[in-house]
Amino acid sequence: MKYRFVILSTLLLSGCQSIGDAQNTDIASEAPPVVAKETTRSPDKATETPKKTTPTTPTVLSPQKQDDVWQRISMQLSLPVPDNASVRRYRNWYLKYPNHLATVAERATPFLHLIVEKVEARNMPLELALLPVVESSFDQFAYSHGRAAGLWQFVPATGRRFGLEQNWWYDGRRDVMQSTDAALDYLEYLHGMFDGNWLHAIAAYNSGEGRVARAIRRNEQRGQPTDFWHLDLPKETSSYVPKLIALGDVLRNQEQYGLDVPEIPNQPALTLVDPKMQMDLALAANYAGLSVSELQSLNPAYNHWATSPSGPTHLLLPNENVERFNTELAKNDNQGLRVERYAVKSGDSLSEIAAEYNTTVKVLKRANQLRSSRIRVGQRLMIPVSLKDESQYTLSAPQRLAALQAAERDGHKRTHTVRQGDSFWTIARRYDVDYRQLAKWNGMSPRDTLSIGQKLVVWDKEGDARRIRTITYRIRQGDSLSSIAQRYNVSVAELVKWNQLRQNAYIQPGQKLTLHIDISRSSGS
Repeated sequence: MKYRFVILSTLLLSGCQSIGDAQNTDIASEAPPVVAKETTRSPDKATETPKKTTPTTPTVLSPQKQDDVWQRISMQLSLPVPDNASVRRYRNWYLKYPNHLATVAERATPFLHLIVEKVEARNMPLELALLPVVESSFDQFAYSHGRAAGLWQFVPATGRRFGLEQNWWYDGRRDVMQSTDAALDYLEYLHGMFDGNWLHAIAAYNSGEGRVARAIRRNEQRGQPTDFWHLDLPKETSSYVPKLIALGDVLRNQEQYGLDVPEIPNQPALTLVDPKMQMDLALAANYAGLSVSELQSLNPAYNHWATSPSGPTHLLLPNENVERFNTELAKNDNQGLRVERYAVKSGDSLSEIAAEYNTTVKVLKRANQLRSSRIRVGQRLMIPVSLKDESQYTLSAPQRLAALQAAERDGHKRTHTVRQGDSFWTIARRYDVDYRQLAKWNGMSPRDTLSIGQKLVVWDKEGDARRIRTITYRIRQGDSLSSIAQRYNVSVAELVKWNQLRQNAYIQPGQKLTLHIDISRSSGS
């Protein structure tokens, strides 16, 4: 079933209005006078005193009682909104591109309520609940050129500093619950460091406390003001704070600015469950009645097909799916993984077996109670395996990368296999492309480490495609598909595809192959 969040209708609240005395025009002044008849009161009836009516004051609902979580936030915004060029620029940007906030609202729908509750619980400014809009546009899979990941865009070192584990199975920077706690911990620390100045703390969250502290110190030495607006900070940070303040301003004054941001229900959407064991995400999705991609979108921290064997193992589930998950899990004897038996063959190693089954040596050792990585021929191993083919886990790290690399772009697409000594800079120079773009095409940061044998997608400029030539190559004694591919800077897969060969096809001297090569870069002769 498709998981949807229902957007509730808007409840517009109006403040108390003072109502003046009505000025009644005497439209009967020219009419004949009306003479009242004398009436005799019965002595046994008490005289009735007219009831006084008290004007009623409209009830103003508290932020927590609003229907829309944006309204809940807006009613509690506390940072001053200065009338300066930076704030005006970003306010105008949000108003010019309303679809951006519509996209943000769609992404934020499952998560914003729980973030708001965490911010409120710490009595922190509600502007902080809006930081994921500025940081990542509420994209839970966001990854920046600076190696920052997740809604709150933690870089690896800061993530580890605030307790976010990062390994093959799990990246806590993308764990919505854990990363929110870590972000608020970091912001509280910065708030204390900068003597209760929230603008300094928010700026330091973006650029680092050292940089902001140095900027303050410089201004003190020069006798200049040390408020955020007078600090000499990097361009990105100088834009970061006004972006956040402008965002709060347009959300608080939507009606005034003619903006209509889609509502998000002001109620919990998700429940945290923890089976306390490693779980195949496809199996968990089946138990919950969700698709694998729906489950992965709510639990973006898990890089592969299962939760982490050493934990965390928790899952965020839609409230309406929790009971079914618990029932199905119990009905299936708390089974979290499917297991296969494997007989060790000559030449096998744990690392090779782990790679073949898309798992890790650590998992195999734990599943088989092995103290070391030594195995013997004929030994029987229990191997946890995924319920579905790897391609069905569409939001796992490998599948997200494959989708990114398969995306069509301008220019001529080629595949580069990383060799000894390669870096983004040297590869980009070789293909005459920008090294930052090269990293982006492959879902990486220019600072990331490349591995020998890693496949990178390269998109040459349009003009480079004209250097591609089709040639016919006659196979010589001693040739192999691998040696030919290396000689002409193409891949074996391309040779197989161009010549309709089997992957392990036997080739012989005199046989002809068709190659599409870049003659300016080929080393062939």
